[in-house]
Amino acid sequence: MSGDKTLQPILEQGLAELGIELDQQRIATLLRYVALLHKWNGAYNLTAVRDPRDMVVRHLLDSLSILPWVKGPALLDVGAGAGLPGIVLAIARPELAVSLLDSNGKKVRFQRQAVLELGLDNVTPLHQRVESLESGEGFDQIVSRAFAAVGQFVGISRSLLARDGEWLAMVGQLNEAPSLPEGVTLIEQAVLNVPGEPASRHLLRIAPTAP
Repeated sequence: MSGDKTLQPILEQGLAELGIELDQQRIATLLRYVALLHKWNGAYNLTAVRDPRDMVVRHLLDSLSILPWVKGPALLDVGAGAGLPGIVLAIARPELAVSLLDSNGKKVRFQRQAVLELGLDNVTPLHQRVESLESGEGFDQIVSRAFAAVGQFVGISRSLLARDGEWLAMVGQLNEAPSLPEGVTLIEQAVLNVPGEPASRHLLRIAPTAP
């Protein structure tokens, strides 16, 4: 794997372009996460992205691009996979309480190992299907990074949203407005300018329709 000395300038330049300030400890933790992802990827097939430099752009910076919209404090990442964007957001904002939900056992084992090795006491990996999760009072925000079609993502996680909560759906190219279930509204559609990523990226903020 490329050393941190190679990756750190890419990450720091991307953070500057995004207008995000992180201290050196959090930057180091993000790079340790990339190192773990690269190490485990061969055996666990966590991501199709193989080059650590590409992981910085397509995983770290892509996840961090939604940070201005992340308020929490209780955040659920549905279909978190290797922990994206949830682990990255939890490192950047330690005040968040992040739950990672995935039904793939290998990916959840990696999540648990990453949480342990990185000392992330604000992250809870959950090996469950979204339909079987009980959330108590619900999550303030529910995020997804290409987990499913937007309408399906909203529909199956609806019972997990807090009363005044919202969904954050990360998607690629947008040719038309997404089809949404009855009773929810698209409240914002933002273009995500991910440094070093030429592909189109968007964030959809969705909330229950006001009575």
